[in-house]
Amino acid sequence: MPTRRPYPSDLSDARWELIEPVLSAWRLERRGRALDFGRPPEHDLRDFMEAILYVDRTGARWRCLPHDFPHGNTVYGYFATWQRDGVSAQLNGLLRQLLREREGRDGEPSARVIDAQSVKTSTGVPTSGQGTDAGKKIVGRKRSIVTDTLGLLLAVLVTAARVQDSVAGTRLLDQVAAEHPGIRKVWGDGGYRRHLVAHAAALGIDLEISARTPGTRGFIPIPKRWTVERTFGRLMLHRRLARDCETLPARSEAVIHLAVTDLMARRLTGENTISWRDPVNPHQPQVSG
Repeated sequence: MPTRRPYPSDLSDARWELIEPVLSAWRLERRGRALDFGRPPEHDLRDFMEAILYVDRTGARWRCLPHDFPHGNTVYGYFATWQRDGVSAQLNGLLRQLLREREGRDGEPSARVIDAQSVKTSTGVPTSGQGTDAGKKIVGRKRSIVTDTLGLLLAVLVTAARVQDSVAGTRLLDQVAAEHPGIRKVWGDGGYRRHLVAHAAALGIDLEISARTPGTRGFIPIPKRWTVERTFGRLMLHRRLARDCETLPARSEAVIHLAVTDLMARRLTGENTISWRDPVNPHQPQVSG
């Protein structure tokens, strides 16, 4: 158990029990590949995960982590290594399967929803990795995600904002078709053009464009697509995602994977998803995760 005063972003024991086996297996495999086991780790894996979740929740810089966490450079090193080794995506996949089974669904989905979100970038992001979304007038990056019909993340791709939805969608369809061969149905919005429908058909997937009824005004939720919009809204509870702050797009994808892991772990344990606005105020409404 940690001896420091806990932060609102810290893991409960129940959530740590869900995450710990994956991280422990990763550490054991890494040490097994070394010529010798070397000195024992100075910090517990839980310390690193809670430090990463602190950054994810609060939007703090790695170098600005509170001093009762491990050093920011070390924490970022673990975060980057987990991204390269696929640990972040593995955690997302494990908890998604557990949550689907708890909801009475098959562990592997057969239908999904695709959408994209353009966000501004921080000053530390290289200009070569940015672009302008002409439709939304946003200079930055684009997050394209695929979720199942429960809103659980299946895949994410981060590109420059200038990349067309259909181009990013083609890459996502290829990725998800390879990782989830049982997918047969996909819903998307009008930004996904006809050639993507043809590409999906070649993969054995029926891509249906769900558009607003002509002449409607204001915000009207569209069935099926609402689940992916809700996922984007829940991701915004993590201030690190209010802008894209990562130098590499792959690291941006890892931040999203870990944010979703945090949300799903809370759903599995029945804990509320904290709001960064004022989690201590009992009168502040909180969003169930």
